[in-house]
Amino acid sequence: MSDPAFEPSPSSTESPSWRPPQPIEVVVVHPVRDRYWLHALLLLATVLTTLITGAALQFNFQHSLYAYSTADIATPSFFPIGWILHHPGRLLLGLPFSLTLLLILLCHEMGHYLYCRRYRVWASLPYFIPFPSLAGTLGAFIRIRSSIRSRAALFDIGIAGPIAGFLPALAALFLGLWLSAPASDLTATREIEFGYPFIFRAAQRILAAFTNTGVHRLPLDRLYLHPIAFAAWVGMVVTSLNLLPGGQLDGGHILYAVFPRAHRWITLITAGVLIPMGLQSVGWWIWAAVLLATGREHPEVPAWPGLNAKRKALALAMTLVLLVTITPVPILYFSAADVFPGIFARHGTRN
Repeated sequence: MSDPAFEPSPSSTESPSWRPPQPIEVVVVHPVRDRYWLHALLLLATVLTTLITGAALQFNFQHSLYAYSTADIATPSFFPIGWILHHPGRLLLGLPFSLTLLLILLCHEMGHYLYCRRYRVWASLPYFIPFPSLAGTLGAFIRIRSSIRSRAALFDIGIAGPIAGFLPALAALFLGLWLSAPASDLTATREIEFGYPFIFRAAQRILAAFTNTGVHRLPLDRLYLHPIAFAAWVGMVVTSLNLLPGGQLDGGHILYAVFPRAHRWITLITAGVLIPMGLQSVGWWIWAAVLLATGREHPEVPAWPGLNAKRKALALAMTLVLLVTITPVPILYFSAADVFPGIFARHGTRN
């Protein structure tokens, strides 16, 4: 039996303003599942491409040649897939380089991923990018699919990757330089020559102080770099690029966590510095474009609470890591004048 007190009166039902209650629509959002097969496939493909590149580096090193030598007995190219297909067993030569580089990249991305899990931020497993480049890969990344709820969480997630990747890269640097050998033919030509960050020279001096051999006192361009040292070089380049202060790179996330209001302006300043650097190495123009494309709007993060003194000190320490790992000219003879000779004429070539 119903209670009359809870029955609508005739007047209320006849009122033109009265509407029957509408059903509430409930939307259930099912989380996107990680496609584990895709992560595994990309990882296996990257293992293969880095093995091919590493095999060429190891072969040249064992025959007392520069990494990318033009000598007749050197491997035919920086990615000699035909050379590998002719003798598949040569892939094993690439293990030192491949395992070292993949460890550096994996540590970097897992640093991000584990801190995402700690702060209950929804993120994917790492995606590796196989590519027939000088390193056999274009790196790796994770996708963050949910919002970050504090500046401290953003800071920790952003900085965890560079720290986790820098430490194995530093260990590989010392080991690789220890295994490197003095160049026996200083007149040999190289297809590709590299520039080195300050941390390479610092590591050399430390090794020279603790060894009696003169190998570690030689200039870096007079050494046959071991493939592990070259993997460390790639790791340092990756670390410095990710630490660039701006956009949505790791350095941009750290910057936003420390100075949210200054993020956009510092991004523009960083891009402005990279543009003239591109005259000496055109690759910096790509990174300037990345910063300009991603630096206008950073995903919103609550302004309060701010960061404690320990995190700010750690941000300063990572600024020093950026300064010692950055290579102003990563690849020599890759300037604007070299790549676009018709537009950027070299000084002194005009009549």
